[in-house]
Amino acid sequence: MTPFARYRGLLSADMKQLSRGLAAFGSAEMATRVVRILTIVVIARQVSPTIMGLAALALSLFEIVRVLANAGIGQRIIAADDDSLAAVCNTAHRLFWLWCLMVCAVQLMLSGILALAGMHDIARMLTILSGVYLLMPGGLVQAFLLMREERFATIASIAAGQTIADHLLTLGLVLIWPSAWAIVLPKLLTAPLWLIGMRRARRWASSPEAGLAPWRDFIGFGASILVCEMTNAARAQLDKLLIGAFFGVQALGIYYFAFNAGLGMTTSFIVALGQVLFPRLSAAPDAMARRRRCRQGLMLGLVLFLPVLAAQVGLAHWYVPLVFGEQWRDAAPLVAVLALGGVPMIFAAVASAWLRANNTPGAEALMTSLAAAAALGGILAFSGATLMMAAAAYVGGLALILIPGSLYAIYRRHDDKHTVIARRVCA
Repeated sequence: MTPFARYRGLLSADMKQLSRGLAAFGSAEMATRVVRILTIVVIARQVSPTIMGLAALALSLFEIVRVLANAGIGQRIIAADDDSLAAVCNTAHRLFWLWCLMVCAVQLMLSGILALAGMHDIARMLTILSGVYLLMPGGLVQAFLLMREERFATIASIAAGQTIADHLLTLGLVLIWPSAWAIVLPKLLTAPLWLIGMRRARRWASSPEAGLAPWRDFIGFGASILVCEMTNAARAQLDKLLIGAFFGVQALGIYYFAFNAGLGMTTSFIVALGQVLFPRLSAAPDAMARRRRCRQGLMLGLVLFLPVLAAQVGLAHWYVPLVFGEQWRDAAPLVAVLALGGVPMIFAAVASAWLRANNTPGAEALMTSLAAAAALGGILAFSGATLMMAAAAYVGGLALILIPGSLYAIYRRHDDKHTVIARRVCA
């Protein structure tokens, strides 16, 4: 076999495996998207922008606090070698419980501060949502073991089941109780479905005889991952707080609707690209294979998502009033602008998987921090202008940093002797 033919064979095999992983998420997401669209339609027709803005404030604060739970602990399970896996899982399980309890305490303290400031409804919502952190640790080890084993269809079906239940419950509550609580409460009520699904899909129990992995192994890597996740959360959630502060709660409700109808419709697919790609890169037998898989992931992501994003942008003026109601017609240009934010996120998802697989999450932390600063800075710069200009500046800030930064990270030469720590042996 010629070298060219061998390369084509490797390319085909890698693309097939990556495509299967994305297809597993995609098939589950299709059902989720249908229910999500139906729910957004009902919310848009039943709930005023002011009520939607109140729910957006509560959920944005919840998401900002919840990101603290993504401390990079689970990535060590994915990247561990077979001999140390049991010990790594033992330590990770303890760290998951410790960390989630700390995050729960942080959210309760935030609730108390908001209550003292007179924001009683939002404080009560955050207090209720803090119960999510008591359910998470029981299924996190299992979730990351499933990722390590590349059982993406199982992961996708569990996530889709919870999300669909969330949307259906929201839909029902909005019809009988049109309030911010109807949007917020299902986040807690459906959390047990995720826990039960993970524990049934992957049996795991702590193995005392395996001992514990050194907790210091989790700190450096986890700290960089946490910075990345926090800046991503700042980018994804602080924009809503800034919009609410500068343009008012009603404008925030319109922005929140446009965000969900635009960028929110493709975000989960793009996040799935990074989730599928990271284990594939970590499992690569050598540096050349890892680089090839990364570039294939970027190519596949662009081929799959760019046409969808183009359709969202080009047809927003038509489908927004048709699907969501005439009262949202004026929000159609905002939906189109925010949908464009999906383009830099494709590049960022691939770059994130690449940098984490090469054990250089610090570079990712720098890139995401700059992107968050540029995007939020855009909103601040145009806070005295219109909502449309502020949204365009937000998307422009993302593109300015994430696209060139991701291309530089993926295509620059690496000293593989020092960076390849996260890979593990393929079976």
